[in-house]
Amino acid sequence: MTTANTALSLPAAWQPLLQGALATAEWAQLQQRLDARAKAGAVILPPPQQRFAAFAACPPDQVKVVVVGQDPYHARGQAHGLSFSVPSGVKIPPSLRNIFTELQDDTGLPRPDSGDLTAWAAQGVLLLNAVLTVEQGAANSHQGWGWEPFTDAVLAALSGDPQPKVFILWGSYAAAKAALIDSQRHALIISSHPSPLSARRGFFGSKPFSRANQFLLERGREAIDWQLPATQVSLF
Repeated sequence: MTTANTALSLPAAWQPLLQGALATAEWAQLQQRLDARAKAGAVILPPPQQRFAAFAACPPDQVKVVVVGQDPYHARGQAHGLSFSVPSGVKIPPSLRNIFTELQDDTGLPRPDSGDLTAWAAQGVLLLNAVLTVEQGAANSHQGWGWEPFTDAVLAALSGDPQPKVFILWGSYAAAKAALIDSQRHALIISSHPSPLSARRGFFGSKPFSRANQFLLERGREAIDWQLPATQVSLF
């Protein structure tokens, strides 16, 4: 994918907010590196047409909640451009299973049987990974390639917007992004990561879903309906 095509695939509504990030040498180098790896035969996930799916599903003026992940799932068929989400029909990964356990405990909603979080995105939940690509079978393989300045610019732009939002930061990597957020204007919900290795160190019981809705309602914004449609047989 060329640099120009990558910029063009970012939905038009987002481009004015991110012009500076798209014009840097670092951004151009990132795209050149991705092109080179693809030409060398590397399988880069998610596919190019899904790389900016989180932005396509959630225009900037609709954002109410931002959930920050680290990088996409690295198994084929899992990543589709939304942090923590997998396409319908794909087995639900362990971290997402724990997210659904907390969702049930927090809200009383039944645990979803599909890992597709598109319905959340459609209501204003930006499911943003800090790094938007990964090579198949190699977690964090594109960390430090140049995605982080771009996604940091996304967070800074959303923080600078006057509409109050909720930023949900799970784990130390996401928590480090708190410095980009105006905590006087927006809510920060920070806990350990939902990974099986850390979920019991503060993620379980953190009630991120009800806390996010309480903040939104108190500031005159519509709450998120966290219930996901049942579209497949249970994959738990």
